[in-house]
Amino acid sequence: MNLNLAGPSAHNSAIAANAEAEARSLANSRAARVLIVDDEAHVRSMVGSTLERRGYEVQLAASGREALELLAMNEYDLVLTDIVMQDLNGIALLERIHLQQPNLPVVMVTAIHDISVAIDAMRRGAYDYLLKPFERDHLMNTVERALKHRQILEESHNYQQSLEQMVRARTEMLRHAMEDLEHSYDVTLEALGDALDLKDSETEGHSKRVTAYTIALSRAMGLAPSEIKVIARGAFLHDIGKMAIPDEILRKPGKLTPEEQEVMREHCTRGYHMLRKIPFLTGAAEIVFCHQEHYDGTGYPSGLQGREIPIGARIFAVADTLDAITSDRPYRRARSFDAAREEILRCSGSQFDPAVVEAFLKIPNELWQELRSEISGQSKRFSNFDMAPPPGSQELR
Repeated sequence: MNLNLAGPSAHNSAIAANAEAEARSLANSRAARVLIVDDEAHVRSMVGSTLERRGYEVQLAASGREALELLAMNEYDLVLTDIVMQDLNGIALLERIHLQQPNLPVVMVTAIHDISVAIDAMRRGAYDYLLKPFERDHLMNTVERALKHRQILEESHNYQQSLEQMVRARTEMLRHAMEDLEHSYDVTLEALGDALDLKDSETEGHSKRVTAYTIALSRAMGLAPSEIKVIARGAFLHDIGKMAIPDEILRKPGKLTPEEQEVMREHCTRGYHMLRKIPFLTGAAEIVFCHQEHYDGTGYPSGLQGREIPIGARIFAVADTLDAITSDRPYRRARSFDAAREEILRCSGSQFDPAVVEAFLKIPNELWQELRSEISGQSKRFSNFDMAPPPGSQELR
């Protein structure tokens, strides 16, 4: 075959000089590795010698199969391959390379003067197409452009990887920051709950107990952890509006007058207005507002009924009654969990959602007793509104 590699023509001398300068610069940093594939020995030798003189590291392969073996053992920056070869032709080799190393540029070198062959090769992933015979400067320009293309692809890939790592790192930092912020929110909420307990000593510890009961019931009903967290906050803060109720009414030892009862009932609305403007407590504020609603519509402040009442408030209503019946009050002693179970069942469909009551009745009294003991006896803190299962909660899953 006629390969004209004797030297650049005069009108291409400037291009050749630039190519040589760029080749020397590349060689000074790291010699690019080029694999030359051709079944004609003198062609391999002439092209290889030309590239080696320009500072490239060259390896030669006499067939497509030999090229695949070398590609499996070594890394290359560029492949120059003939198309017509008896043992695995250049098109088949191109397809294998493009499948395994899509960023490795392949230049097809052939004497076939058929534009359809060139188009087919480019469609299959070839970077460029050289027709024999070609001048040395044409070869070098093609090689340089192919290597620059690979460098751009590698830089883009490295940048993408670096960007993804940075995004992952910042996402993780943001997640930790949000967790810390949420923790600080919940610590603040517990402080508010403790402040309310100090103001209303009759219900000391009530907020923590009823929160634990509400979480257990929410799990029994199969609610998502994210939803349970919102409900838990609403349960914990359900009486926050009582901080705005005058002490002479809140701490009155005897029975309230009708007027005083109306003032006391305002704690739902007052609590709602305290919380609704705080973004992370918007959902909890709805529960605070509706926690005294009854399933049959006889509750307050809006007389909602059935599914008009948020599910968290319907669950809380059962948990709140459970704690009220099983806790000491100035006017009576605490009653048993069996008594609470009977009362809650009696009010199913009137005060309570039957579906919530059904879930409640499936939970043994021992679980409620363990929860109460752990909270009251060991002063368990709920500042994180922990979603871990309570003791003996296998039945809830």
